[in-house]
Amino acid sequence: MQVFAGLTALTLWQMQDTLSIVISPPEKHFDPRVTRSGAVTMSQNESTRRGFLQAAGVAVAGLPATPKFGAGWTEPAAQPRSIVDVRAYGAKGDGRSLDTLPVNRAIEAAANAGGGTVVFPAGTYLCYSIHLKSKVALELGMGSTILAADPPAENNGAGYDLAEPNQPWEAYQDFGHNHWHNSLLWGENLEDVAIHGPGLIWGKGLSRGEGPGPVAEHAGVANKAVALKNCRNVLLRDFSILHGGHFGILATGVSNLTIDNLTIDTQRDGIDVDCCRNVRISKCTINSPWDDAICLKSSFALGYACNTEMVTISDCMVSGSYLEGAVLDGSFKRFPPTSDVDRNGRIKFGTESNGGFKNITISNCVFDGCFGVAILSVDGAEIEDVTISNITMRGTVASPIFLRLGSRMRGPAGVPVGSIRRVNISNVVGSSGSSQICSMLVGIPGHPVEDVTIRNILIQHSGGGSRQDAALQLPENEKEYPEPTMFGTTPAHGFYIRHAKRIEISDYKVLAHNKEERPCFILEEVEGAVFSNIAFPETQEAPRFLLTNVKDFRILGSRPVADAEIKEAKRQEI
Repeated sequence: MQVFAGLTALTLWQMQDTLSIVISPPEKHFDPRVTRSGAVTMSQNESTRRGFLQAAGVAVAGLPATPKFGAGWTEPAAQPRSIVDVRAYGAKGDGRSLDTLPVNRAIEAAANAGGGTVVFPAGTYLCYSIHLKSKVALELGMGSTILAADPPAENNGAGYDLAEPNQPWEAYQDFGHNHWHNSLLWGENLEDVAIHGPGLIWGKGLSRGEGPGPVAEHAGVANKAVALKNCRNVLLRDFSILHGGHFGILATGVSNLTIDNLTIDTQRDGIDVDCCRNVRISKCTINSPWDDAICLKSSFALGYACNTEMVTISDCMVSGSYLEGAVLDGSFKRFPPTSDVDRNGRIKFGTESNGGFKNITISNCVFDGCFGVAILSVDGAEIEDVTISNITMRGTVASPIFLRLGSRMRGPAGVPVGSIRRVNISNVVGSSGSSQICSMLVGIPGHPVEDVTIRNILIQHSGGGSRQDAALQLPENEKEYPEPTMFGTTPAHGFYIRHAKRIEISDYKVLAHNKEERPCFILEEVEGAVFSNIAFPETQEAPRFLLTNVKDFRILGSRPVADAEIKEAKRQEI
């Protein structure tokens, strides 16, 4: 031990990880026991930094004591700081014993050591709320499952962490958006956090926030698999979520967020990104038949309006028609056609839209048996600088493309109506067995959607619209919840555009299996519209265009319609 001569206790403390490669820690002796309350206790030889320094022959007077986590528990023998095994802290992983305490002890130990990776070896870890920490990664090993325990019948201090108060902002968004602590895994005000796979998070005991099952508002109940608030530098990669509750992942106020190669098969939302900046979502597979797959939001949950911005979503598959679990197990079994299932599963902006959505791109994504893409501002949000490209849609439910500017205004009083401008949508191909609701771009009186370019689109649908459908007058529904279904059957079958300025649509082809008696395109209250190289169904007998209160309209290269420039049309068929 003369090698340590002249080194201070502090120096050796800092060098412990390096020196551990030549000094073997004492042998560990575990004697796990479970108390009547379910708490795990252990008896073992203690090995800490104090013990290390004693072994090195250095005085340890004044050094901090080893932290304790409860009566009868002592810290296990030292492991390399970068790796912490939850079993070393008493986790059993048998799917029956409650592992919440040992898992949180392992995470706390890694955090207290300055950071590291907490490993979940193969096994099933039954847990209530797990507390994420800064500079700590959770590694879900192959064959490992974090299993959300069923909430207790009556809460007496057990169960999941309680939902923290969020007054006075709670009236501006749903219960699920207002709270983060009532989750299976959660973290707040953290930095440098990671969860990576290839294991599984199974939210078996979570509430879906509505309908049958645990009631989210009850004490001891959780409704999210992973929740993050006001964090930065977060990595979520390579794991799976089954039955994720109201939200598989809810990230609010997170900067520098990477979500990569996740598989989520769930009963409500897959991924919700709310008031976040610099976000990368890639290579994810999400089946969410009853709600949205990937949802960008800009709520008032932080107590102020905040943008979601600098976001890329790429190379993802989203779906809404497969049985829950059928994507994870690879069977891809669909719901029967008569099932009462929303078949939602889309990528959406909103509905919570108090702040804004800016500088966002969506590319190379597959939509299967679900709603199309939706861009919504109804609570005052400014939506600007958005590109959507290289999208395939099959079995589309309702509108393939839906842009809606409304005035629900769920938020503080006095906020002006929002805006949607500078949106580019290109290279979209889709097919649907339904033609009831076409793509829509809809503002409200005095608040048009502006500067939208749509090009290279191919949409096939079943057709069969009637003259009665063509005569429908759609209500404004300015304050209604925004969905493509909010207007009912549309009087157009290709695109319905109302309250808009400077719209360009080119290389847009519509195919209909059956005869259509509705116009392909309807424009109402539109100023500045250019259509070029439009291909209509061969059986189209109704007018291709119906213009009402339209100014500065041009049509080019779209046979059999002749090129034309119309300065103003009160009501005109083309």
